[in-house]
Amino acid sequence: MNGTNDKPSEISKEDFDNTLSRYALTDPQELLDSSKESVSDGAIERLIAKFEESAHVDDADVEFWYARELQVLFDYATWDKFLNVIEKAKNSCETSGYPIGDHFSHVGKMVEIGSGAEKVIDDLQLTRYACYLVAQNGDSRKKPVSFAQTYFAIQTRRQEIQDKNEANTPLTENQYRILLRNEIKKRNVHLASAAKGAGVVEPLDFAIFQNFGYKGMYGLDNNGIKRTKGLKKSDNILDHMGGTELAANLFRTTQAEDKLKRESIKGKSNANQAHFEVGQKVRQAIEDIGGVMPEKLPAAENIVKIARKMQKAIKDSTKKSVGDK
Repeated sequence: MNGTNDKPSEISKEDFDNTLSRYALTDPQELLDSSKESVSDGAIERLIAKFEESAHVDDADVEFWYARELQVLFDYATWDKFLNVIEKAKNSCETSGYPIGDHFSHVGKMVEIGSGAEKVIDDLQLTRYACYLVAQNGDSRKKPVSFAQTYFAIQTRRQEIQDKNEANTPLTENQYRILLRNEIKKRNVHLASAAKGAGVVEPLDFAIFQNFGYKGMYGLDNNGIKRTKGLKKSDNILDHMGGTELAANLFRTTQAEDKLKRESIKGKSNANQAHFEVGQKVRQAIEDIGGVMPEKLPAAENIVKIARKMQKAIKDSTKKSVGDK
């Protein structure tokens, strides 16, 4: 992982996906404990906080980071030098068998240049996996890069312990929710791709497309669902769904994607109508089996908070396991 090595670091996305939901939740103290460096100025805490604060979410519910913002966090003085690291990370992604375009997306970004003027500069949108690869291929002599590498190492160890503990243990409701929520995030990426193929290209168009699915399934749009369930406008409704409701929405998502592809649907209006019809079918199925209509299901505790609580338990288990050795 030394930044002076020209050979890209090769890391499987499958290994990374296993720790994806925990990656952002490392206790900064663990880095202090595990790092050989003595740091007392809060640099690690600030790095982790800034990394999470820099995350963006697109209309397909996929989080990403801008490379130029990551450049600053990783302490690279020039864009050209950081691009060299990104190229190594791309090579790692390709070598691991994953499409580069799924994790590294070139975009133009507007920046102010003074006196109210703006210009477009090149940038990239990076997935968490891409950020992982960038860290692994970065210069480990830089403290932020070194801490990021340790960050991932801790998460991998945690996953090993959790996998061992959960091998013969049924999933709890909260574990089931996290599993389904993460799967919906993945499937929404596929749905967005299928919708784009049908002509739903712009972010606003995709938001409208999603609303048609909700209207068919709930009889309400996104904002209507939030009002009915007593959620705030800023809340993500998927983060407040219980396991049953998440499972129903996962079915809606996969069936909408399949319908768009199977019927080769073209045009925004046709795509919206198709999503609405799929939502209606899911709603009808729930009614036919005597289930509770989705809009009447209570809002659940924010899954992000649940994940943090579970992460603390994993952290305690990690420390105990290390102490027993």
